[in-house]
Amino acid sequence: MSVTDQFNGGLANPDPDISLGVVDPRPAAVTFVTTEHFTLQGERSRAISELTARASIFLATVTGALVALGLMATATHVGTAFYAFALILLPTLSFVGLVTFERTLQTSAEDHNNAHRIARLRSYYFRHAPELTDYLLSVSPEKRLAVQGLAAGSWQALLTIPGMIGVITSVLVGTTAGIIVAVVSDHSLTAALSIGGVAAAAVFCGLWRRGLAERKRQASIEELSPYA
Repeated sequence: MSVTDQFNGGLANPDPDISLGVVDPRPAAVTFVTTEHFTLQGERSRAISELTARASIFLATVTGALVALGLMATATHVGTAFYAFALILLPTLSFVGLVTFERTLQTSAEDHNNAHRIARLRSYYFRHAPELTDYLLSVSPEKRLAVQGLAAGSWQALLTIPGMIGVITSVLVGTTAGIIVAVVSDHSLTAALSIGGVAAAAVFCGLWRRGLAERKRQASIEELSPYA
């Protein structure tokens, strides 16, 4: 037996991967990673289901309330009973919209975080099995969230479920403020539209800033765990 064979533990043809310092991941590590990937995918499905369910409940509530408000207007000819009913109903809808916006924003953040963790796991796959690169979707790190349907940009925030709910909630708050001003100002249309528009814009800006703060928080979390 040659000196080289003795150095290799008596193996005439050692594993070339071992000789090059490349070691396959342990079976336990592969099991952990694939289980984590499956769990995160399930969490994303749950989050998306919750988002659509909450949005559907909110929209159904608003639709039913506005239909009831229209029937009240027809029955009372926009009298005192109509204003009383509207000033009870619209603030309630505004509150439901605010809490729905906050919860859907939290759920969207959870979904974004899960997508980020899935993208990190995929980098583990490509590192230890580079031969799969041509068969699985592989993109640069900055595009790994985009390919999962999470595009970046300020305009993208309006295309999300929290963005949609934020717009509707802003309109509800503005309508509430407009009706209050109309009652106080003896049915002044100019005053009602002006104050209502300002109130709606103020609420929308506040919700927009809340969404930006959440996006910045997500970005800071991603910086703590960058892609490989």
